[in-house]
Amino acid sequence: MITADQREKLRGWFAGRLPEDLFESLLDVSVDREEITVIGRIREPRLAEDASGAEREAAVQGRIQEFRERTREDRVAVAREAEHRFRRKVSWGVECGGERALFTHVAAPVMTRLRQPERQVLDTLIAGGVARSRSEALAWCVRLVQQHTDDWLTELRESLEHVQRVRAQGPDAQSQEGQDSGPAEGNSGTT
Repeated sequence: MITADQREKLRGWFAGRLPEDLFESLLDVSVDREEITVIGRIREPRLAEDASGAEREAAVQGRIQEFRERTREDRVAVAREAEHRFRRKVSWGVECGGERALFTHVAAPVMTRLRQPERQVLDTLIAGGVARSRSEALAWCVRLVQQHTDDWLTELRESLEHVQRVRAQGPDAQSQEGQDSGPAEGNSGTT
């Protein structure tokens, strides 16, 4: 979990480092322990006003694919630098014409132990054709919870950031700083 200040610095770094003409605008920079995901808005394709829904959808998909191929080298260069700097993989996505598409991104395995009633929920989702495996059913459940608890999760994240700020002001913060920068002046570092 990172603080709001760290998130703002991360977003600022990407805003400053990305090539000026890569996106129309930088929409989102999200981060977790494994990955940074950068999403930007790209220009919609120009179509006739009477273009059908199918034509619009195909044009948007074509524009997203064109962007992905055309900007690959630039995005890889930025990702390498960011991965070295922030110690996380960088994934990319775009929004075009109301459609959001993520390019290759991290799918981190998560291990858990479930009791029978919890396994039965997953098995019911499999039997109902919602998922093909327990791991896919569990991912479906996480997405469902995410959709319905954004407010609660936002409040929880803000609380965690507050805890981190308070911890950083505690007595261990100074001893950590001393460890990070080596022995204090006038101290040989031995006991």
